[in-house]
Amino acid sequence: MLLSYREALNQAMREEMRRDSRIFLIGEEVGYYQGAFKVTKGFVEEFGPQRVVDTPITEAGFTGLAIGAAMAGLQPIVELMTMNFGIVALDQIVNNAAKIRYMSGGQLSVPLVIRGPGSAAHQLGAQHSQSLEAWFCHVPGLKVVAPSTPQDAKGLLKSAIRDQNPVIFIEAQLLYGTKGEVAEGEYTIPLGQADVKRAGTDVTVVAYSKMLVVALEAAEQLSRDGLDVEVIDPRTLKPLDLDTIVDSVKKTGRLVIVEEGWRFCGLGAQIAESVYAAAFDYLDAPIVRVTGEEVPMPYSRPLEDAAIPDAPRVVAAVKSVCGAA
Repeated sequence: MLLSYREALNQAMREEMRRDSRIFLIGEEVGYYQGAFKVTKGFVEEFGPQRVVDTPITEAGFTGLAIGAAMAGLQPIVELMTMNFGIVALDQIVNNAAKIRYMSGGQLSVPLVIRGPGSAAHQLGAQHSQSLEAWFCHVPGLKVVAPSTPQDAKGLLKSAIRDQNPVIFIEAQLLYGTKGEVAEGEYTIPLGQADVKRAGTDVTVVAYSKMLVVALEAAEQLSRDGLDVEVIDPRTLKPLDLDTIVDSVKKTGRLVIVEEGWRFCGLGAQIAESVYAAAFDYLDAPIVRVTGEEVPMPYSRPLEDAAIPDAPRVVAAVKSVCGAA
């Protein structure tokens, strides 16, 4: 069936909350306003205010409450109005959610999903447009997911909710309205499993979240120039499915990594290092990274566009590694 990214997320949470009464949703405006981006439309009417909890503007407070509830046997889903507000709750996420299972010797678990939109949208300013996935990936104890399609959004969110570890589930605001085919009936997508979105033989492009759209657009342009691009979506950023990426690089001999986040200490640097370690002898050219610019996100629309990777930049990167520039 054809669903929007927003509807797929709604369907995943609704199915899981019907399945397990321990699951509840908490966050700012998730109930009667139906979510800042209407992902939780109809939830308070179906599940009631005890399982769909509207909160004050206090991310550290309600994230800490959810961690305690998870330790006590419930399964909370925290909605952050934007992942940028996760910075306010970073002490709870990093020092409690990520560490409690280890520090308790496995006696306590934190089955918790923290979800919401990440990266830039359109002119939201520097404080609301950041791609922070590399921060979360750096922390042992956290799993990090960034789906690109409605099908993946639903299957991965259901798996994240069922996981017994804290999962940071990063959506993209500009993807909420995009539509795609979603399988009918019950299905999940395992965390830590990448997907080959487009098969090719000349060069591998790794991209996730809304950068996958950019990568696929670039791949279509490059096909008209005779270059056959394989596009891989990691889907789960931690744990990373390195095997799928390495297998592709061994076939193509070239790798371009596309991410919206900042270049220095970015996720692409980790992927590149891992590929160099596992497949150096198969590379016919240095790995190239296409990233966001090293600036706070500008408010000006032309400057914002210039700061975010686009298809022409990816096309140029692919041509450079293929010696076709």
